Amino acid sequence: MSIDSSPTSEAETITTRYWAGARSAAGVDQDVFEVSGPVTLSEVLRLVLAAHPGVDVARTIGVCSVLVGDRPAGTEDADAVMVPPGATVEFLPPFAGG
Repeated sequence: MSIDSSPTSEAETITTRYWAGARSAAGVDQDVFEVSGPVTLSEVLRLVLAAHPGVDVARTIGVCSVLVGDRPAGTEDADAVMVPPGATVEFLPPFAGG
């Protein structure tokens, strides 16, 4: 698996989007990861942390709400959540006041 910001049409990809403080910690709005089929949310998390090493991203991602598509997945076992190619995984940190 690799990061590919401009994948070919044959490549299967998963897009990760970062909101608010997660965007600030990662330094980008999103990443596109090339995959060879469905992967677990744990694997997506490993890809994110490998792409953005450091304490800030790890700490921020650790407190984020996570959506796989429009499905909340942050409280589920990340090893059991499957992320299909073409999916978007969104990381939303807690917002002040809500």
